[in-house]
Amino acid sequence: MESVSLQPWWCTMRVLIQLRPSPDVVAAVADPDVTATTTDVADGLPGVVLDPSFTPIAVPRPIPAPGGDPLSLNQSLTFSLAADHASVMVRGEISDDELSTRVTLLPTLRNDVVGVFADPVIEPNLTCGGDAPVGDWHDVERLLHVAELHAEGLDGSGVALAVLDTGINAAHVKRHLGREFLLDEERSWNPDGVTGRPGEFPVNHGTMCAFDTLIAAPGASLIDIPVLLSQRPGGSALDGLLSDAVAAFAHLRTVLEAQPEESRSLVISNSWGSFSPRWDFPVGHPGNYSDNPAHPFNLIVASLAQAGADVLFAAGNCGRECKDGRCAYPDRPIAGANSHQGVLSVGGVDTNGERVGYSSQGPGRLSLRKPDLCSYTHFSGSKAFGDGEPDSGTSAACPVAAGLVAAIRTRWPSSVLSPSQLRTLLRRTADDRSDIGFDYDYGYGIVDSLGVVASLRRRAMRVA
Repeated sequence: MESVSLQPWWCTMRVLIQLRPSPDVVAAVADPDVTATTTDVADGLPGVVLDPSFTPIAVPRPIPAPGGDPLSLNQSLTFSLAADHASVMVRGEISDDELSTRVTLLPTLRNDVVGVFADPVIEPNLTCGGDAPVGDWHDVERLLHVAELHAEGLDGSGVALAVLDTGINAAHVKRHLGREFLLDEERSWNPDGVTGRPGEFPVNHGTMCAFDTLIAAPGASLIDIPVLLSQRPGGSALDGLLSDAVAAFAHLRTVLEAQPEESRSLVISNSWGSFSPRWDFPVGHPGNYSDNPAHPFNLIVASLAQAGADVLFAAGNCGRECKDGRCAYPDRPIAGANSHQGVLSVGGVDTNGERVGYSSQGPGRLSLRKPDLCSYTHFSGSKAFGDGEPDSGTSAACPVAAGLVAAIRTRWPSSVLSPSQLRTLLRRTADDRSDIGFDYDYGYGIVDSLGVVASLRRRAMRVA
């Protein structure tokens, strides 16, 4: 399926503007009980048409160890939302004929402008493959050893699992799953301009993702965030803007911080990404997204992972053998947050353990060793796209893995096992599919739930 351009590239470019207003304004934006507006933050910027419908977002400041580089992914950072540290992000448009000039001049014309960044289109990782399903979701249950997980009390109960996608149709999920599940309406969230109640969105890509998370974690509480339903004029019903994902992650930060620190468990499943550099600034430009750890979204992703959230992204469907028609990166298609060091980047294998041809290969753009691992896809499951259609793409592999992570979190909250420790454990116990350890096709291998459980048992014995 070809992507639909949301705006002619020669007219305007949607951008994110990072500002540092007065500390009292920053504090108001960062306060979840206060709703600040764009006009509260900026009364106008030269050459920029600000979007008044977008609610400003507080962006945490990365603070490295003394002498460290705040943009390096290879060191421990802390993230501060203190009023004298954080910045604020708003959304706007700049005319293409003066784009370069405005992006360069804005920080010099206004001392409160920190930077101007790309706000690229984000789209779901639908598969280009037309092959029939390979097995069904009960085969995935067997391969993940779900019965054994549940015997250990690992079913996702009490764990918040956010599905950022096109929204969930709860009735469809229940009908095809054959059982009830928990939908957390209170903590669900819609981007500005998206209407609809949690669990009542049309059956589509997000419904498939929700179903697939529940294979391993039927007790999890699903948070419905239809971030891909936000549209610009002329847009498709299956694409959104990265700025809305920034806002969604800011909401999830409040969800995480409201949990008791000793039992924090939040898993975030993202089966979407940026397919093309067309909507991005060039690599090396300070406003670039794909290769830039300082982009506001990449900062917020890192801050949530550090605060205790498990963030998973689909590796994408740009594999060399069968790439999606939208793929426009000439190489290294795992871009932006999908390749962040702080996330679990998930490729796809079928229920026979064979890599599907559309699963993106590394190296990644922010972190070279991507994908991290592979999970199962291309099986008959949710029937969200019809009775004979598989749950496919790395779009299915990612929520399957997210369900496994949620199951583990039932008894191992982030205060006991940090997200980075769990990522390491998943990589170390993965079923290696090559003779050399990590490779760019499978990452560290295919998820091995029994290996994870055995390692956790040994860890528990050492602690006891």
